[in-house]
Amino acid sequence: MKLKLLIIGLVFSVLFGSSCNSNSKKKYEMLEELSWLIGNWSNKSDDGLLVENWKRANDSTYVGKSFYIRATDTLHNESIVLVQNEDNLFYIPTVKGQNNDESISFKLVEKDEKSFIFKNNSHDYPQIIEYKKVSASQLSAVVTGTQQGKTTSDTYVLNKK
Repeated sequence: MKLKLLIIGLVFSVLFGSSCNSNSKKKYEMLEELSWLIGNWSNKSDDGLLVENWKRANDSTYVGKSFYIRATDTLHNESIVLVQNEDNLFYIPTVKGQNNDESISFKLVEKDEKSFIFKNNSHDYPQIIEYKKVSASQLSAVVTGTQQGKTTSDTYVLNKK
């Protein structure tokens, strides 16, 4: 009888312990699915150098830095926070010289293993930001929105260093 209770207790402990572990692993699952983004990415062309660097800040947050340099001029400088808050994922860029240097939030509206799309319809431009994993060593970032009454889209291809 004691052996039977001991076995039942061990089974219960294993089941309870594994369910607790799986819950904590799933807590930031949305963000973790985007871990392929972490690293240093760049694209050098005749027009200039585009660089984007991503790292994990903690379980719920990735931070990124993006800049575009032509010759010796920095034409674009952006800090980005990718954060999961409960069941929502936000892409929050701060672009130097835009929006009074304040952050703008874009909410995740669609994702799969190889892409994620964020939207903010109230932002002037862009309203949509999409990242696609082309391969383990290449991604594309697409920004889309309406400018002066016309829908425009720009695609940036980056290679992992």
